[in-house]
Amino acid sequence: MTAAAKSTVALAAEQAAHWNGPGGQGWLRAQARLDHSLVEIGRRVLALANAQPGEKAIDVGCGPGTTTAALAASVGPEGHVLGVDISRVLIEAAATRRLSNATFVVADAGTHPFEAASVDLIFSRFGVMFFADPVASFANLRRALKPAGRLTFVCWRPPQDNPWSLAPVKAAAPFLPPLPRPGPEEPGQFAFGDRARVERILTGAGFAGLAIEPLDVQIWMGKDVADVVANAGRFGPLARSFADADPESVARAKAAIGEALAPHATTEGVSLPGACWLVSARPG
Repeated sequence: MTAAAKSTVALAAEQAAHWNGPGGQGWLRAQARLDHSLVEIGRRVLALANAQPGEKAIDVGCGPGTTTAALAASVGPEGHVLGVDISRVLIEAAATRRLSNATFVVADAGTHPFEAASVDLIFSRFGVMFFADPVASFANLRRALKPAGRLTFVCWRPPQDNPWSLAPVKAAAPFLPPLPRPGPEEPGQFAFGDRARVERILTGAGFAGLAIEPLDVQIWMGKDVADVVANAGRFGPLARSFADADPESVARAKAAIGEALAPHATTEGVSLPGACWLVSARPG
């Protein structure tokens, strides 16, 4: 096995361990907050996907099934949605929805043996940035699409364009152990921030007709500063640093986060800018 292959295997194993451990558990605990935060982004990417009655779709990185349920409502009783996620805990939560026209499977969508040319739509809300080998993974997904099928997903732009994520991390950083920095080709939340990289991956995977458009939204973080601070470190990039820090350092980090976010508090809660790419393509 080559060093590159070993690296890919190691990256895939890390993602599986994270999402079947603290990542999946954290997402599940934060589900209501996350759904609230992402409602406008979800609305926009679902509108772009434009799922139609009778269609078959795959929801990549479906998590606890929020977007799968929306797609199932659009394709109707004659259609079907397959929700795929690497996290067993999230798939178990999704299955409790008991959708009559959707099924869920614990699998890596980048390697799962989907039936060839079987679906009209491959969709994802923030589920495609974690592939260990993104070109091979998207090629696998492309093979599942019918010749006239389509790919639609949303991903984050770079961290510097996303103050909702960057501001708390920067405020807390002086008081916490340093966060690991993924390499430019490694999976992660902001791995698709570089538009040119997204184009290179999709073209290399055999997609054509690419459309990559910016989407700028306000990301709701909590009902007030105290609410945001209380939940800081329970999920997301700060979780590991908080877990490795002593209580005094955590308290100082939370105080700094509160100070940084105070100017962004309104009667509707705390919101900061977020920046995404809305991506669509078709099989080449």
